[in-house]
Amino acid sequence: MHHEDHPRPLIGITSYQDEAAWAVWRQRASLVPQTYVDAVSRAGGTPVLLPPQPGGAGRLLDVLDGLVLAGGPDIDPARYGAAADPRTGPPHPARDDWELTLLRGALDRDLPLLGVCRGMQLLNVALGGTLVQHLPDRSHQIVPAGFVRHRVDVAGGSRAGAVLGPSAEVSCYHHQAVDRLGDGLHATAHSADGTVEALELPGRRFALAVQWHPETDPDDPRLFHALVTASHRETAR
Repeated sequence: MHHEDHPRPLIGITSYQDEAAWAVWRQRASLVPQTYVDAVSRAGGTPVLLPPQPGGAGRLLDVLDGLVLAGGPDIDPARYGAAADPRTGPPHPARDDWELTLLRGALDRDLPLLGVCRGMQLLNVALGGTLVQHLPDRSHQIVPAGFVRHRVDVAGGSRAGAVLGPSAEVSCYHHQAVDRLGDGLHATAHSADGTVEALELPGRRFALAVQWHPETDPDDPRLFHALVTASHRETAR
């Protein structure tokens, strides 16, 4: 077992509020794909789901050892001062509010964090950056719920590079992308078409976000291992 001499770090995972079906029920639910839970657990963390709610973020962040900002729907363009493109999805104000509060609190505490897809875009927006609201059709999202495999090139000397090496094969599913970078952020991976694929905040214990979906690739647990390793209180605080 990973780090059996240390308690397993508590890793928060932001969650969806959506319509879901199970057994005979179909109703609003707080949920997250099991792939995130499994990825954190396999990497040696204890997953804690964080559904959108009106308060309590500070208390949670004081207890958590790390944070995963999960994928999900488009961020409301008003959050970065833009009008909505017709292809941008409907806003989810409760989720945007909750996750921006968690993210800002995590940055204030230097809590290790890993952003995934929407999570990377949220990190950029939280620090004053903007997004491209629609990439060219059939580039990073080809069929509904079908991941696109492609290669990303990773910058040497970056946190992403230390974890992944100079390039990685990844699974993408997104139609928006980072445009202007938020304050202090470095773009440390790109795909061949120039799309930003990773962002990080230098000088932090661990503040890394990727545009792809590492949780869907159990054969490559490196990003989740890196997050969990950074989240061990004994070594990091």
